[in-house]
Amino acid sequence: MSIDARSPPPQYALRLKRALGGRAGWGGFALQIVFVVALTWVGYEIAGNASANLKAQHIGSGFGFLTHNAGFDVNQTLIPFVSSDSYLRVFFVGLLNTLLVSIIGIFFATVIGFIVGLGRLSPNWLVSRVAGAYVEVVRNIPALFQILFWYLAVLAALPSPRQSISLFDSFFLSNRGLVIPRPIAEPGHDAFVIAIVIAVIAAFAVRSYARRQLFQKGRAIRIWPYVVGLLVGLPLVSWLVFGRPLIFEVPHLRGFNFAGGTRIIPEFVALVVALSTYTAAFIAEVVRAGILSVHKGQLEAGASLGLSRGAALRLIVIPQALRVILPPLTNQYLNLTKNSSLAVAIGYPDLVSVFAGTTLSQTGQSIEIIGMTMGVYLLLSLVTSAIMSVYGWRLSRSLGQ
Repeated sequence: MSIDARSPPPQYALRLKRALGGRAGWGGFALQIVFVVALTWVGYEIAGNASANLKAQHIGSGFGFLTHNAGFDVNQTLIPFVSSDSYLRVFFVGLLNTLLVSIIGIFFATVIGFIVGLGRLSPNWLVSRVAGAYVEVVRNIPALFQILFWYLAVLAALPSPRQSISLFDSFFLSNRGLVIPRPIAEPGHDAFVIAIVIAVIAAFAVRSYARRQLFQKGRAIRIWPYVVGLLVGLPLVSWLVFGRPLIFEVPHLRGFNFAGGTRIIPEFVALVVALSTYTAAFIAEVVRAGILSVHKGQLEAGASLGLSRGAALRLIVIPQALRVILPPLTNQYLNLTKNSSLAVAIGYPDLVSVFAGTTLSQTGQSIEIIGMTMGVYLLLSLVTSAIMSVYGWRLSRSLGQ
């Protein structure tokens, strides 16, 4: 049987054509081939040029340098570290310091941002104007300048340890940082921690039960006595049965510095405060826009049910506004994590400072070190996005969407 040349091509041919070339057809497919070939050639040239430069400088490639001794100290470590440890341990020290700043900064930025965002919508004229001024001033000043301001103009201007600001003769604030009592575990520590974990889980279970009763049956349950009883009672019983969980080593002045206790370095304080307040200004606008996206009739409906303004916001408006808030809020979390790399400007030992800075200058392994650092920030961004996506999915399910 002959096929008319003017008849349309078979459907499978059309589907293949669209799959490979999109709307442009075979011409689009050819353009993609050219682009891939060009990209491969550019990558090959870059790799060859980098290899030639390394050979010219007598620098070997590979990750064998990670096992070599670092030969320098780090002034803040969350894991034990001495100068004779390897560069791989330096990598983990810097990574943990970066995570510490990012997690604490995200927490405070979220709290401050929500408070300021709600303040901008407050019916109180003074509160709304103060919140608005905070947003306009802080978000229009570069983050690096704010970090330097807190470090040089605020913390560096504090008195020396001998004239430090003391609180209860246990907390001391000076230009060398904040010195606080150091907790030391006692035999009852493990049981105390387990009791706290059980109390927190039980408190969330009680809260979940109360919310189900409220939304399904309209029955409001006052849960705070039960939550307080769990959070205070279980740890207290553990203390009485297994003994005290901790003792505190109180710092004291010895010579020109403090002995004992734990020192929080000023670089860490400056970085956390600057990043938190800077990112909070953007989060405040995200929160304000999200709340304004919910029809004002929702707030009025809550008032008609006898709910206060705060209760209506917490139970009705904000859960609906989170659908709009979450995507830009995730972006601000990513920005804060990446802005933590500005710590190198004040000497805070984050990943960029101790690994992409000191380690790179000592070893010269620029390709490997920069590649590892880029991979870390990419992974942190992907993990943060995944967590927020899962939270958004659960929120959509709870709202029945």
